[in-house]
Amino acid sequence: METKAFRVNGFVFLLAWLVIVAAAVLLMVLGAQHPLPIIAGVLINAVALILLSGLTIVNPNESRVIQFFGRYIGTLKQAGFHFVVPLTGRKRISLRVRNFETAKLKVNDADGNPVEIAAVVVYKVFDTAKAAFAVDDYEQYVAIQSEAAVRHLATTHPYDSHDDRTSLRDGAEVASELTEELRERTEQAGVELVEARITHLAYAPEIAQAMLVRQQAAQVVAARTTIVEGAVGMVGMALDRLAEQGVVELDEERKATMVSNLLVVLCGDRAIQPVVNTGSLYS
Repeated sequence: METKAFRVNGFVFLLAWLVIVAAAVLLMVLGAQHPLPIIAGVLINAVALILLSGLTIVNPNESRVIQFFGRYIGTLKQAGFHFVVPLTGRKRISLRVRNFETAKLKVNDADGNPVEIAAVVVYKVFDTAKAAFAVDDYEQYVAIQSEAAVRHLATTHPYDSHDDRTSLRDGAEVASELTEELRERTEQAGVELVEARITHLAYAPEIAQAMLVRQQAAQVVAARTTIVEGAVGMVGMALDRLAEQGVVELDEERKATMVSNLLVVLCGDRAIQPVVNTGSLYS
């Protein structure tokens, strides 16, 4: 668990250090005739040199994870010039928001169709202690877990769905599910997942053409269904209006002929050339 590290303003410490060193040099000069002041001055200067190892600089949106002979003693996040416990190791960990795009992965979707999929992941470190000590390399850990999550997402949803199932093309729902899964996977590494979204989604090249034909056929069928429904409604409305206004009396055979002609005109995919009968309808 992350804790705050001991720190002192670096400029204040440096001023105090100069005063101590000056005092030690003055002590050595004034006591040059006696060994004890010289020894004390040398020891003070030696300690002062050791204390200099505690000076460190922290840049904005960065941190220093501080270890004293292998023991974690805290994290320094405040930007500036600081003095911390000397003789310590200080590991730099960035607190900036990062993003990367996974490689294009080839996996089978929930229907068994091979698809290519990739995602962009946005994250940042929130617990430097976990990021430094819970995993070997938190950046590599996030990258591998992101790839695993994208693969799992692709295998649990179809590329395209015509029923109530969520498909990979449902951007908002899929992004929310991917983000939530990645948050659970990366929390133990001290990483906060900001966002994850699908950036590339396509059928694999070997079936892309066949799937394109299927999609086109599905769209044609859907369009034809709408046209037929509209045409039937228009024919029914025409027959009802003719009967209401008494324009013409049609028997069942003539009604069938009229319905057939109207449906041909309304449902045809090409321009219709009308033929005007100027003779009698009856033989």
